[in-house]
Amino acid sequence: MKHIALALAIATTSAVASVPKDLAYPTAALTTADQVIDQVYYVNHFYPFTNYGIGREGKNTITTFILRPKGKKPLTMTLERYLNNDYSDGVYNAKDFAVFRSGKLKNLAFLITDYVDPAKTQQFEIFIPSIRKIRRFAQPARDDAWGGADFTFGDVALRKPHHETHELLPNEKYSGCIPSMDLPKNERNKYTKKQNITPDCSIDGTDLYVVKSTAKDANWWYDYRISYVDTKRFVDYKTTYFKNGEHIKTINRSWHSAGLDDPRGNYWAYWYGKTLTTGHESMAFVPKAATRVNKDYKKKIWTTKLLKKIPKKFKFK
Repeated sequence: MKHIALALAIATTSAVASVPKDLAYPTAALTTADQVIDQVYYVNHFYPFTNYGIGREGKNTITTFILRPKGKKPLTMTLERYLNNDYSDGVYNAKDFAVFRSGKLKNLAFLITDYVDPAKTQQFEIFIPSIRKIRRFAQPARDDAWGGADFTFGDVALRKPHHETHELLPNEKYSGCIPSMDLPKNERNKYTKKQNITPDCSIDGTDLYVVKSTAKDANWWYDYRISYVDTKRFVDYKTTYFKNGEHIKTINRSWHSAGLDDPRGNYWAYWYGKTLTTGHESMAFVPKAATRVNKDYKKKIWTTKLLKKIPKKFKFK
């Protein structure tokens, strides 16, 4: 069950809609924290795209998920994922399909259905290759960890703006590079040995909104978090978490622009998280060459029927 929980977490990247897909790009500087957080939500759920895919380019260029406890060698898995935001029937908000291609979760596949109705939770369907059966799961709790990773379900998808109160702090400029996992040659495999998993230094000097978000639940795993957000693109480069006055975790994100007219059209290059109390690290690295946006994918990708075809190496074309 631990591995299934991890897989559900990684595959989950959309949430019950609380920010509209037609949210306008601001024409002036934002003046409230709520406005900034809505824009960040819009970007992180890929609403500028009708669809978004992270597939495979060539033999070994594929999204890699890496877990590394302090002082130990990393656990590496690979996956493909395809998100469809192109629904206007008033029922579905998005559908998300993901499949693991290597590692302990190989051939586990998921279909996650997100509904327009905010009172309706997501539907999770998972194909378990060991029993060749499809099982349905309830939407996980926002504070559940990614099966030992440094990201929670809330970090990845399920946190909504109304779960916190938001305060706008003075603007800053980003200084330096976005950290990434230090992965020496002896800890790399065929999927990571040729990938440029190095810190992103392209945003040094970028103007940032800084938002303090305080959890409404007094017993939450963090008291508040601080987000550092690009004032033009509304991507969140860094989030720091605090509990009882102590800095407990940081999540860093590097982004690529999709080159759309809307500056908010961006997708992940990598996530790197570290829990300061344990030294545990996690990284999701998404090769640019394996990323596609607004592609004419076949609609059958987002169906229950496809789940059972995954072990046959169905190609997402």
